Amino acid sequence: VGLDLIFPEPDRLSPGRLVESLPGHGAGELYARLKALPDNDEVLARALAAVPSVLGVAGYGRAHLPASARRHSAFAPARQRGGDALPFLHGHEEAVGNVAVRARAAAGRPMRSGACGGGKTRRIAFVSRVGETLAPSMGLELLRVAAGRPAFEVRVGPRGVEVVGVEDIAVPTQPDGRMWVHFSRHDRSRFVSAADVLSGATDPAVFREHLVIVGVTGLAVTDYVTTPLDERIPGVEVHANVLENIFDGRVLRRPYWAAWAEAAVLLVAGAILVVAMPASRVLLWPVVLLALFAAAAGGGAAAYRQGQVLIDAVMPVLGLGLVFVVMMGALFAEAMMQRRMLRQRLQQEREVKARLAGELDAARRIQMGILPRAETAFPGETRFSVCADLEPAREVGGDLYDFFMLSADRLFFLIGDVSGKGLPASMFMAVSKALCKSISSRNPASVAQTLQDAARDIGRENPEQFFVTLVAGILDARTGGLRIANGGHGAPYRARRGGRVGRMEAGGGPPLCTVDDFPYGETLRVLEPGEMLIMTTDGVTEALNRRGELYGTVRLGVVIERLGREPELRPHPAVAEIREGVAQFCDGAELADDLTILVIQ
Repeated sequence: VGLDLIFPEPDRLSPGRLVESLPGHGAGELYARLKALPDNDEVLARALAAVPSVLGVAGYGRAHLPASARRHSAFAPARQRGGDALPFLHGHEEAVGNVAVRARAAAGRPMRSGACGGGKTRRIAFVSRVGETLAPSMGLELLRVAAGRPAFEVRVGPRGVEVVGVEDIAVPTQPDGRMWVHFSRHDRSRFVSAADVLSGATDPAVFREHLVIVGVTGLAVTDYVTTPLDERIPGVEVHANVLENIFDGRVLRRPYWAAWAEAAVLLVAGAILVVAMPASRVLLWPVVLLALFAAAAGGGAAAYRQGQVLIDAVMPVLGLGLVFVVMMGALFAEAMMQRRMLRQRLQQEREVKARLAGELDAARRIQMGILPRAETAFPGETRFSVCADLEPAREVGGDLYDFFMLSADRLFFLIGDVSGKGLPASMFMAVSKALCKSISSRNPASVAQTLQDAARDIGRENPEQFFVTLVAGILDARTGGLRIANGGHGAPYRARRGGRVGRMEAGGGPPLCTVDDFPYGETLRVLEPGEMLIMTTDGVTEALNRRGELYGTVRLGVVIERLGREPELRPHPAVAEIREGVAQFCDGAELADDLTILVIQ
């Protein structure tokens, strides 16, 4: 039986003490009879001595206890192993014990003020100190007395107290001797009313072979504590929970490495957040955080349920929340900075693009401006007609054509295609056209010599190794005589009335700038009245539709034959017909190459 009570003064209601407080108490038969009755303290002492019992003492600081109330209590001895536990224990300087007669009758004297911590009680001092003496708690002293052992055992390690127990009962504690209590719900079946015991309503067999704790549980009593389950229970039920933890094997432990484990969880989970957040989408960030929260909380819950080990998941979870907020702020700040940089870069690229587009547009205007316009080149001319059209695949291109009068009766013309596309090809095209015009003006008699000289002059400054395919000719406007030379270009078409179509295989050689000093040849032909000479670049025959098919020479030949069957054969409709045929075939597909058509009639 453990009394969670303290009796520091004699009972004032003992018969002998009661009569002393009454007037006229010194004489009379009643006085004598009352004095002869047993003292209440002695009655209680005989009851305590009749069964194994412990009677609690209370610890106080020296400053809070008057000198008249200070009493040192003799606690059961402690067998210490591994070192001295006193430096690690919390305790008191003095203890308030019980009236001597009662104290001597009890088999043990535990410290009854064992709850630790403000607010909710989570731990109790399983072993503490009073002065320089080890003092057991109510639960420990009950176990010792019930086992009939003269001492309890304390095992001390490098960090403090490790285990406290009696015989084969070993209870793990914190280094300061405190024990984590695995609280259960308030259970009224644990309690037996003192009134029922005194009246005999309770069968004494209820207490046989049990540990019994006697305490006060009235509503006005201050010995109530709040548990982590948000319940207020009397102090005696705290001791009952401690004993049940020990017998049921549900003693909670918080190892010394628990704080390191929590820090490691925070470090690993934080590293996962640091790595995962920049590499994943924003919508996945809460999922990753919740998964880490669940892992940390689940690990702590599993350790609590399976091993009775206390791992605090709150610290890693709060730390992860802080890491998440910091990372989110940093990533959003970085994203905003990148957006500003991207806006600046986009603005710069737009400016560069606009400037380049302006330059390319100027280059296109210049390129198209150096090409002669057939409608204005020969005003009042009735002996021949010329029509030309050039459409670059990009802003500027590498196709070229030209026509001009060498004399009053002789028309020089050419059509060509520079290897490559875009701005470099357009620059090479301008150089090639200018040199061809200059050379033909100096040597107007021979087309072949013009190609040979042009190949030499064009190739002289050609670091990119461009080449030019070219057809050039001289038409005598009086007779229809034609001198024509071909430098690697497609042969011109001859279209006559009645739908007759043929190819003019002109003498010549390879493309210009491919073979040094190649002696080009020329062919003499005569164009009949009304006959058309149709010349195109490979942008016509190599035009692609959306299925990747080539326009080809067959389709071009069909269009030219149809032109020959027209009632009136003219250059302008011919160019328009060819262009329309290519456009219908491509059906909106982008041009694969520059497209140029030159028609002379």
